[in-house]
Amino acid sequence: MPDDRSVLLDTNVLLAATTPARRLHHAALRVFNAWPARGLRLCVSGQILREYLVVATRGAEHNGLGLAVSDALANVEAFADRSHFLAETPEVAVRLRELIRSVDCTGKRIHDANLVATCLAHGVPGLLTANLADFERFGDRVEVTSLGE
Repeated sequence: MPDDRSVLLDTNVLLAATTPARRLHHAALRVFNAWPARGLRLCVSGQILREYLVVATRGAEHNGLGLAVSDALANVEAFADRSHFLAETPEVAVRLRELIRSVDCTGKRIHDANLVATCLAHGVPGLLTANLADFERFGDRVEVTSLGE
């Protein structure tokens, strides 16, 4: 069932929300603090939470946040409490295969395609990201918004 008041949050939005040193930290906090009050449903998926945990627990010397596992898990629990979880269903897998067949998408870009497939399978029309370029190829399938706007 489509929900035109929902938006899937890319992993970089979660990372920005928990990292004061990131340029988009305040913008990410506004998403979590103000958007639900405007009637927008924030969504995450298993992929997004896994990617967050990977970066959050990876050492700073390897472009991670260097958080303790307990702190990273506490953050994931806070995100889960403030968002709607979109399951990786068989329909997501079908949509992913369709996207890969129809859009120039290989290698690591398949992770991006899977987020779009998740939106399509769950009727979520929008995706919020700090990296618009990662999703330009899918602009005719989902509305991609920049966290920086």
